[in-house]
Amino acid sequence: MRFEGSLEDRLAIRELCESYGDAVCRHDLKDWRALWVEESEWSHPDVGSLKGLDAIAAAVGSAMAHYPLIVFLSTPGSISVHGDRATGRDYTSELVTDNERKTYRMSGLYEDTYHKRGGQWLFQARHFHVLHVD
Repeated sequence: MRFEGSLEDRLAIRELCESYGDAVCRHDLKDWRALWVEESEWSHPDVGSLKGLDAIAAAVGSAMAHYPLIVFLSTPGSISVHGDRATGRDYTSELVTDNERKTYRMSGLYEDTYHKRGGQWLFQARHFHVLHVD
């Protein structure tokens, strides 16, 4: 377990990750987009690797439309801050119900890169790995 950098920066990054989960739970794509830099990267086993916020948001918006219930919780496993850049691991637990009323649970891991711009920490990259599906 590795946590480096000021408490203020690490708390802001933790709140960034929590805000991501909150926006997903509320299906709020506008709030979700506000957490990213424009030149971002996102990868997920179901969609592959995407670059650019518009492409990423389109994929996430489409996924949100297929899952009327999403409970997305996360907790950081590491945050390492070096100036206006940081990296981290964020473990997730999701409960989702799809449009056919099928429900499943998934545990996963995001490997993240964060960038501080205008005093605010934002996602630069998130790479998701499925750890378990039930």
